[in-house]
Amino acid sequence: MEKTVIAIASDLSGYPLKKEIVAHLGGREGVTVLDLGIPSEDKPSPYFEQAPKVARAIQEGKADRGILVCGTGQGMAIVANKHRGIYACVVTDVFSGERAKIINNANVITMGGWVTAPFLAKEIVDAWLSVGFTQKMEFKREFLTNAFNQVKVIEEKGFK
Repeated sequence: MEKTVIAIASDLSGYPLKKEIVAHLGGREGVTVLDLGIPSEDKPSPYFEQAPKVARAIQEGKADRGILVCGTGQGMAIVANKHRGIYACVVTDVFSGERAKIINNANVITMGGWVTAPFLAKEIVDAWLSVGFTQKMEFKREFLTNAFNQVKVIEEKGFK
């Protein structure tokens, strides 16, 4: 069985939730966690320094997917999406976590340590990891694939 490598990082606000997610994923078969920090509450680093670590790990092929945690998830998503080939969505519930992959082919999800309970975060991560792009929406596969390809066209123009 091939392992999925998930890069994860947080700022100080997201650190407690990141620890919970890392522990949860550590026990999941088929998953390897690449923890890119922060390593402790004593070594804080802002979201705009942490998000690029996960984005680069995916760009360099060191990780397949990424999870970023800050206070709300919003700052991490903004910074992650500034990197070519990164498709980050803020997720707040199981449905949005699952649909981030199904509809948007998100390779990164972001969450808020101030707003997401650990139990819910684990369920969100499990939902996101359990589905593939267009799965459960096969009736819209052609539309979703075309839409994603159009996003990549916009990305190419925007990153010139």
